[in-house]
Amino acid sequence: MSLPRSTRDVPPSTLADEEIVARILGGERPLFELLLRRHNERIYRTVRSVLRNEAEVEDAMQEAYVHAFQHLGDFAGRSRFSTWLTRIALNEACARRRRARPDAAGEEEMEHVADPRTTPEQRASDAELQRVLLDAIDGLPEHFRTVFVLRAVQGLSIEETADSLDLNEDTVKTRLHRAKNLLQRAILVRSELQIGAVLPFPATRCDRVVAGVLSRIGIQP
Repeated sequence: MSLPRSTRDVPPSTLADEEIVARILGGERPLFELLLRRHNERIYRTVRSVLRNEAEVEDAMQEAYVHAFQHLGDFAGRSRFSTWLTRIALNEACARRRRARPDAAGEEEMEHVADPRTTPEQRASDAELQRVLLDAIDGLPEHFRTVFVLRAVQGLSIEETADSLDLNEDTVKTRLHRAKNLLQRAILVRSELQIGAVLPFPATRCDRVVAGVLSRIGIQP
């Protein structure tokens, strides 16, 4: 993957993923941090749709990123880098789930960052509503849950979701419709819920994952 000379003077943060990959392969290894921060939320939500133990989720994210870094030269550009990365993360999560003991499926509470502008009562109400929706999503069968998280929570298109999960688009549409129906049955409608606020990925967690990955691949932040 070659990089035109003219792009070398462009700020890395403005470059497309594929251009950043080319610069990393050209020797600018620290730029990998840009890709980590750019895709952390998506990768978190993807892994979280399979593994529901928070500590395990972060471990799986780091392992997936390290694997991606080590095999960055294998990225051929036939799909988007984000799709390629999502597949690696999904494979890692599924492999961990298969290896897990049946009695090791305990879950940890989600981490939330409180908004200082809200009252304690508002935060408690928001947390309760979010917990209701999160529990409902967790209760979905995995093949419905993963499609729902990528499409409805993360906001991927039907095509991107299909590519990420190696499914055809009709299957994605069918599973998404079924997932929504199941969620409607599981949730007591108390107020309008904001789907995009589910599975938050706060800056502190982003920093922790980035630091862990950079340490493992030998890059000083």
